[in-house]
Amino acid sequence: MTDMVDVTTPAPPRERTSTRAWAAVLAACIGQFLVVLDVSVVNVALPSMRSDLRMSSAGLQWVLNAYSIAFAGFMLLGGRAADIYGRKRMFLIGLGLFTAASLAGGLAQEGWQLLAARAAQGLGAAVLAPATLTLLTTAVPEGPARTKAIGTWMAVGAGGGAAGGLIGGALTDLLSWRWVLLVNVPIGVLVLAGAAVRLVEGRAGDRRRIDLLGAVLVTVGLACVAYGIVQTEESGWAATATLAPLLGGVALLGVFVAVEARTAEPLMPLRVLGARAVTSANAAMFVIGSATFSMWYFMTVYAQAVLGYSPLEAGLALMPTSLAIVLGSKCAPRVMAVTGTKNLALIGTAIAAAGFGWQSTMGADGSYLTSVCLPGILMMAGAGLASTPLASLAITGAAPGEAGLVSGLVNTSRTMGGALGLAVLSTVAAARTAGGTGPEELTAGYALAFRTAGTVLLGGLLLMVLWLPRARPVRR
Repeated sequence: MTDMVDVTTPAPPRERTSTRAWAAVLAACIGQFLVVLDVSVVNVALPSMRSDLRMSSAGLQWVLNAYSIAFAGFMLLGGRAADIYGRKRMFLIGLGLFTAASLAGGLAQEGWQLLAARAAQGLGAAVLAPATLTLLTTAVPEGPARTKAIGTWMAVGAGGGAAGGLIGGALTDLLSWRWVLLVNVPIGVLVLAGAAVRLVEGRAGDRRRIDLLGAVLVTVGLACVAYGIVQTEESGWAATATLAPLLGGVALLGVFVAVEARTAEPLMPLRVLGARAVTSANAAMFVIGSATFSMWYFMTVYAQAVLGYSPLEAGLALMPTSLAIVLGSKCAPRVMAVTGTKNLALIGTAIAAAGFGWQSTMGADGSYLTSVCLPGILMMAGAGLASTPLASLAITGAAPGEAGLVSGLVNTSRTMGGALGLAVLSTVAAARTAGGTGPEELTAGYALAFRTAGTVLLGGLLLMVLWLPRARPVRR
């Protein structure tokens, strides 16, 4: 007679499971907060960076573009790498690179060192950002808990964008511009230590090769085009210094398209662009990003260089504008149920264009209410209202199983549009100021940039009227 053995499988400790899940949620939220924060936190520190590192106006805009181009160009690659090599591993690699680059940027002694660090930050963010959401969704079971966790993740991301100006202003005023980058270091180190111990590795079982060549081609190509546009300020359109990077960038983007058409596992499968909804929505997001991304740059420099605000005052002044895009995005689903998807995209874009038109009337002695607050609210509320239906249209038009890819394309289109738009509009502003640095000259240049951006949005509005498919209102 054999001894009786208790073979009952003990239930896994609920406390431990809960701790693991919440560790993943916390890590994902902090990672997303840092990524989004670093898009906006440096804005109010730009004038201080310029004077301390003796940077030119063209160099100053690359503090933003170096991050955004690297982020956009490698974002899809980062998402694929997380599935192939493991979400935890890529989260740690992305956060480690982001943290190290933040330290390098905070300690930079020359302008080129800061720009190199910002590009490395963007690469780290491109690896980190896709891993945050996949970590969260694999750690929390499907159902109300996951819905709550994703809602928290989205709110934290929006909060990072909204708080960037205030946090950057406070750090720059109370400490130094360097702390808008150095503040990431202790946070990053703590999250790295906790994530290494608490997170569980996971992957989608996908062993397809990653399209590193495609990511490099699109990133370098876009950077070359943006650099060529900036060079027109000093050299003109016909100079070799302008034409070489412009034509080289266009050629690289052409090679990127050819590579994507021929490779077995492309970074951006061209077949997804065969759907009208996907192509038109991405084009619209590119246009909106080209206008709205530059708004933060010009408003920050205008508030400090022309109106005389301190970095903290500038951050506080732009808080209503930051909150407007959050509220616009939050209200969009409810409004979309009444107006319809396409109609809301048109309404939001029209509101944003009106805000840009109003902002273009700014003066060197403008008041806060009419030269910063109210037009800023219109610009960003309109952008928030337009972005949600455009993303919805794109994802709805995607084939089954490609919604995640199309979602990444939407974010990439918006960010790349922003980088290219900033290069163009900065060149427009510089051409108007003609080297002048007085309040009147600077204001005239910024006003022309806002007027140009408003015109671009009106062109985008016409594009949407003619190209976007009409979707039925969502009934609740």
